[in-house]
Amino acid sequence: MITDKLIDQVGTILLGKQQQVRLAVCCLLARGHLLIEDLPGVGKTTLAQALMRATGLEYQRVQFTSDLLPADVLGVSIFDRKEGGFQFHPGPIFTQLLLVDEINRASPKTQSALLEAMAECQVTAEGETRQLPSPFFVIATQNPLFQSGTFPLPESQLDRFLMRISLGYPDSASERQLLTGKDPRQLLQELGAVITAEQLLALQAKVDGIEARESVLDYLQRLIAFTRTDSHFAYGLSSRAALALLHCAKAWAMISGRDYVVPEDVQVVLEPVAAHRLRESQSGGDSRSLIHHLLEDVPVVV
Repeated sequence: MITDKLIDQVGTILLGKQQQVRLAVCCLLARGHLLIEDLPGVGKTTLAQALMRATGLEYQRVQFTSDLLPADVLGVSIFDRKEGGFQFHPGPIFTQLLLVDEINRASPKTQSALLEAMAECQVTAEGETRQLPSPFFVIATQNPLFQSGTFPLPESQLDRFLMRISLGYPDSASERQLLTGKDPRQLLQELGAVITAEQLLALQAKVDGIEARESVLDYLQRLIAFTRTDSHFAYGLSSRAALALLHCAKAWAMISGRDYVVPEDVQVVLEPVAAHRLRESQSGGDSRSLIHHLLEDVPVVV
């Protein structure tokens, strides 16, 4: 299966992180954008670059910094003396796969330049709306907020990301393999594409056809409703989040070799889809503990 080839190809670069690689591919198949949040040096950018090379999509990379302007991402009009008018020069966002490195090091104004593109696959610049290529996929990396020089992403920006994942430190065996093997930067250069844009679009269309039975939809709705009524949650999941959860569960089912969704698919993708969209009613709480509470208290079958 082509999804297995894609997962295996990326897994040759990011050692010992099979689950995170599968989630990243799941996000891509569900037509979503991916946020990778973790400490510097654990492989965030490596995962993003491996996905770029393994998918064979056109890609651009933007390093977000505090002095970056929206025009540096979207593009700008420059006066052309020969034409006698302004000509629009597209920015790096006009690509199929955009890697935004350290997204929370840019100002909120620059971060907001991505909102329309991520939600509607289009860019409005200088009064004109321009369509982005298809497929269009954003992978952003983010450092923890306690590190210096970061601007927290607002809820509206976080909600544009279908999934947020963390990598964590590698296990001992994977780290030893990393230390004794080839330099990951060299391996990235050698990494070949295993899927084309046309094949990816076909797989995304196939995800739409995965069956979600009434019992699964009932379970999903109970999870959503619980976040809106339980006192542990500052606010509940939106309808957009419910759709995101369903799409990711369908993509996970397809990766697992099934044409139908089971409750376990919903449970696997629940944390990466929902954790960054939830807050505890008590300040200082961890949204991951909310996911555990959600899974423990909402029955699969009523």
